[in-house]
Amino acid sequence: MPESRWSVAVVGPGGVGGLLGAVLARAGHQVVYVAKPDTAAALNSGGIHVRSAQFGEFHVPAVAVPRLAAPVDVCLVAVKATSLEAALAGVPAEALGDGLVLPLLNGVEHMSVVRARFPAQQVVAGAIRVESTRVAPGRVEHTSPFCWIDVASGTAPRVRVDEVAAQLRQAGLEVTVRDDEAALLWDKLAFLAPLALLTTHAAAPVDVVRDERRADLVAVIGEVTAVARASGAAVDATTILGMFDRVPAGMRSSMQRDAQANRPTELDAIGGAVLRAAGRRDIDTPVTARLVDELAAREATWATL
Repeated sequence: MPESRWSVAVVGPGGVGGLLGAVLARAGHQVVYVAKPDTAAALNSGGIHVRSAQFGEFHVPAVAVPRLAAPVDVCLVAVKATSLEAALAGVPAEALGDGLVLPLLNGVEHMSVVRARFPAQQVVAGAIRVESTRVAPGRVEHTSPFCWIDVASGTAPRVRVDEVAAQLRQAGLEVTVRDDEAALLWDKLAFLAPLALLTTHAAAPVDVVRDERRADLVAVIGEVTAVARASGAAVDATTILGMFDRVPAGMRSSMQRDAQANRPTELDAIGGAVLRAAGRRDIDTPVTARLVDELAAREATWATL
């Protein structure tokens, strides 16, 4: 277990970033949140309160800024793909120093955006599996009894990837270091894309999807896993379907929650990324394409309201 404490920047103190920052702060790490001015003001005055099925209920003070001004050991990026460019503007490469950057976004294409801003040897890919929601600025509800993080990098030295994993584990997080960055990202997307597309399209939780939209679910899982395998992930359609049959009946996706609130969704980062990868590999994905097209049309209608 590492004895040193790190300085940590968390970009996006929402459900995921707020939870991780609070857990790391409770473990003794120095945490600064990079947030919009109104959110930063709320965190500076009230800190972060977490109610967690895994970590319990606790409160930590918070320091938040609109723009990072001093180097840190690691910068966690926990924003939606739709906000990535704007959020990264708050982390100048010269301010970061030689710290690591660990994006925890959905999809696969954000890695090229992050590496365009920061030296490739400082960028580590991450995938997080957790149900955690910001119910108000500085208030986080972590409803899953787990928070699993996988990390890997095709550009950062392995010793640095191991270091950040060790620090996260020391704080109580479950972290696995993987050998293949592309496989890590596609492993998650193979489950997330069917979940997000179908719960959002049905405007219903996963039990409705697996009972009433079974044919679509099987089809989309088959299409997405084919693309994932071609992209380097050792995923199996039967295994992914079994995961759907075991998850809690009321499980919903963040894309579905965004759609119901008429907020911009990660449709392009999730469904669009699958379709673009399928096109590059000449893989037919008719059901996925239909869902993406219909959801895009819905979102275009919301945008005019």
